[in-house]
Amino acid sequence: MTKTIKAPFRYDHVGSFLRPQVLKEARSKFQKNEITYAELKKVEDEEIIRLIEKQKEIGVLSITDGEFRRSWWHFDFLGGLEGMEYYEKDHGLNFHNLETRKEGIRVVGKIDFGHHPFLDHFKFVKEHAGESTVKFTIPSPNMLHARADKNTEIYATEEELIEDTIIAYQKGIQAFYDLGCRYLQLDDTAWASLFSDETRAKLVSEGKDPQKFMDTLQYVINESIKNKPADMTITMHICRGNYKSTFHSSGGYDFAAKVIFGGLNVDGLFLEFDDERSGSFEPLKYVNRPDLKVVLGLVTSKFGKLEDKESIKTRIHEAAQYVSLDQLCLSPQCGFSSTEDGNILEEDNQWQKLSLIKEIAEEVWE
Repeated sequence: MTKTIKAPFRYDHVGSFLRPQVLKEARSKFQKNEITYAELKKVEDEEIIRLIEKQKEIGVLSITDGEFRRSWWHFDFLGGLEGMEYYEKDHGLNFHNLETRKEGIRVVGKIDFGHHPFLDHFKFVKEHAGESTVKFTIPSPNMLHARADKNTEIYATEEELIEDTIIAYQKGIQAFYDLGCRYLQLDDTAWASLFSDETRAKLVSEGKDPQKFMDTLQYVINESIKNKPADMTITMHICRGNYKSTFHSSGGYDFAAKVIFGGLNVDGLFLEFDDERSGSFEPLKYVNRPDLKVVLGLVTSKFGKLEDKESIKTRIHEAAQYVSLDQLCLSPQCGFSSTEDGNILEEDNQWQKLSLIKEIAEEVWE
């Protein structure tokens, strides 16, 4: 049996899909005030319904809306929290040989979770997914204090901001649960700051101690999810950056392995292992819970070339030297379109990769 009893599934995915051209055009027209929000939403609705049916056709077990209503994987959600604002900055984030769009978030009031627009987004996909399991993705609470421009008049200390963020996420998790969400994924790039000598040195240059920074990341996750209902699955995707097929950072999990694999109370971890930037599987030896699912991101979402099936199967068995094969699952290493810009591949490529993942999983976990 390849299908596990509950999520994450033997063959899964991170959440985002390439935006279809008709949606890109509608969003562009909306930004130019050439169409109304109602007209944009109509296109979004139609394309999300089409996407849901395509996922079912391919055999995807965790149905998402592809993040089609979002411009960014994180800023849209964080900017929708009370006390936060989405705005245009002077500079974007520096990726490998590329600068992102000049947009960001900032603190403008006390952080809280109110009637967030993402609640309606979840209701829509759940309504149209039928009996299928819906996975809903939101940025990790760590991303707020990692990416937001602070306001010392509102929050005198980082600790005060963190505590309000935790409370807001506890409320948000319960709100999604009350609407029927049973599979929630937290996406987090903050951990990647710990993965290389270079990024740890950057933390030090900013006046941060890498060990204390890691302790804070762990604390924020565990506190934010500590009240989750027993029948709700919460996973986390740890990412090194994904913008137009580029990356933000590199390095293996070694420095943070004991905390990531032995100290986080999530139900599953989606991990990037698609190239040499991710290091070896050895840190998986610190997995100390038989109920923790480890989803190996062995298939890249950055480029269209299809991986060799036997090579992926070999790598799965290499990972199984450190953690039980029964605890492993398979997915792409990241979403196909973490921002509306999308990665450099075609729509057909993403479906071919998901079909390959399903085929491999059915052969490995038969």
